[in-house]
Amino acid sequence: MMTWLERYRGVVFFVCVVAAVIGIAFFEGRRPETVPLVLTPSAASVPTVAEPTPTPGPLRVYVSGAVQHPDVYLLPPGSIVKDALLAAGGTITEADLVSINLAHAVADGEQVHVPRIGESPVRLPSVEPLVPEKVNVNSADLAALEALPGIGPELAQRILDYRQAHGSFARIEDLLDVPGIGPGILEKIREEITTY
Repeated sequence: MMTWLERYRGVVFFVCVVAAVIGIAFFEGRRPETVPLVLTPSAASVPTVAEPTPTPGPLRVYVSGAVQHPDVYLLPPGSIVKDALLAAGGTITEADLVSINLAHAVADGEQVHVPRIGESPVRLPSVEPLVPEKVNVNSADLAALEALPGIGPELAQRILDYRQAHGSFARIEDLLDVPGIGPGILEKIREEITTY
């Protein structure tokens, strides 16, 4: 006599296979979708290409006085007076090196003058930007007043009219009495004007 299992063996096998397929399909459907992991370099790890720093041009320095070859020389940035003297072939025996600073950094357009022993000091023009003269609001003409920031022709004429009617301004703040000049305009021109 055959056992029940032996008789329905094919059916049991079929049911097991179907159950396994259904189970696999069920679990596959419930599994979260996998997203491929794409690695991108972070901003911190990406090497940045720095903009090249502009290379400063050579310094043009006029070397004069007690040197072998007075002339204008092109020197590399960061040069000092000693470098300028070497470019000029060095000094002559009458050079008074005590009166100059050999370690002074030279600037573009500067003159380096080496005096001779006993020579009175030579006042050289400064290479620093010149400080413009202040405009005297008590004596300036229309054009000079117009050139001040925020003034223009109309306010310049009012300053002249006020000055003619009331006399000189005793202090800069007296300009506030001129119609149209308020604290804002006064602050714009304060460093560029004087009353004496």
